[in-house]
Amino acid sequence: MGPVPLKLLLSISALAVLVAAAVNDATGDDEYTWPQKKVPLVQEKRTVRLDSSEFSAKPQSELHGVCGIECQRGLPEPSLDDLEKILSYETMYDNGTRTLTTVAVQELNASDWTGSSSSRARRRREVYGTDTRFTIAEKQYSLKYPFSTSVKISTGCSGVLVSPKHVLTAAHCIHNGTDYLDGVQKLSVGVLKERSRRRKGKKGKGRKGKGQRNKIEETEEEVAETHERKGKGKGRRNRSRRSAVSEQPSFRWTRVKQMQVPKGWFKGISESVVADYDYAILELKRAQKTTFMDLGVIPSVKKLPAGRIHFSGFDDDRPGNLVYRFCSVSEESNDLLYQYCDAKPGSSGSGVYIRLKEPGKKKWKRKIIGVFSGHQWVDVNGVQQDYNVAVRITPLKYAQICHWVHGDSSKCHAT
Repeated sequence: MGPVPLKLLLSISALAVLVAAAVNDATGDDEYTWPQKKVPLVQEKRTVRLDSSEFSAKPQSELHGVCGIECQRGLPEPSLDDLEKILSYETMYDNGTRTLTTVAVQELNASDWTGSSSSRARRRREVYGTDTRFTIAEKQYSLKYPFSTSVKISTGCSGVLVSPKHVLTAAHCIHNGTDYLDGVQKLSVGVLKERSRRRKGKKGKGRKGKGQRNKIEETEEEVAETHERKGKGKGRRNRSRRSAVSEQPSFRWTRVKQMQVPKGWFKGISESVVADYDYAILELKRAQKTTFMDLGVIPSVKKLPAGRIHFSGFDDDRPGNLVYRFCSVSEESNDLLYQYCDAKPGSSGSGVYIRLKEPGKKKWKRKIIGVFSGHQWVDVNGVQQDYNVAVRITPLKYAQICHWVHGDSSKCHAT
């Protein structure tokens, strides 16, 4: 079977969303609406200073010996004390000092942290059949929401802006479970900006007017259509390639002020690093003017239109370019998402997002529901298997990340 045309994939995707929306409107069902619920409270108990890190760990494109949902299926559910130990966190500062903060979890419901799990073993692959990734080279797309929320981490990973000063990424992008990576003491985040200066006397250019904001909802579809058009005609491809290079934006780098990693990621808390807690927050020294993306929590990805997720990152095989992809989730647990999204090293840490309706409104809104952890080796009954893994944002993780971002648990009481 030959490659499936991108235009056909786009049509199927758009049709699925339209049908779901039509059913939702007709039945009054809120299945495709962002759920409104209270989340647990994560509050600080005590902060102590630790010895400085040696920054001796080396970055890894893959994580070996990761305990995913398979190896945890036979383990007992964690107690409240276990959860508080796992959600306690380290803060690393730009001067090399670090602290440990213990936390208390309040208003916890059993549904906030338990869930079923299932899985299927597959042979190691990074691209499944036809490569369905889209390179976002033109500034008309890469500087436009939601692609503009994607950032590059100086250790070689990706991340996503969740506030003007905070980036969500994977924990293994800065820490290997034992020590912080070499180079983290001078960690920087790159945000895509226009390469050329704007002309004077044209105030308001680049501002998002009402019409432009309405068009934002079709950003992903526009990208797919553009790639389809570029594939028609050799001469046209060459012209498009030259245009993309000349209009390609560049990175504006900002130093990281501090970073926070949950203790659940550290070896010692568990026998091996746990994929469930492969997430971290980076606080930037300088606030960004780029629009950020909110966090969200959903009961099940499989209840979404086509069960589809999206994320963009800076894959190693396409240097300097932002790469977007979407796919359906095949398996899920309370903490992990297994999917078939084509990806290469460098995309780890990307924000996985979906689009649902806002409560009481017809407008659809994107929110981050997970962090792409990469192609990880997972122990399954003593045998190493690999999967495409994304760490899911649970109510507990939402409460913790929100606390890291806002520093005030009262602002993190509901999604």
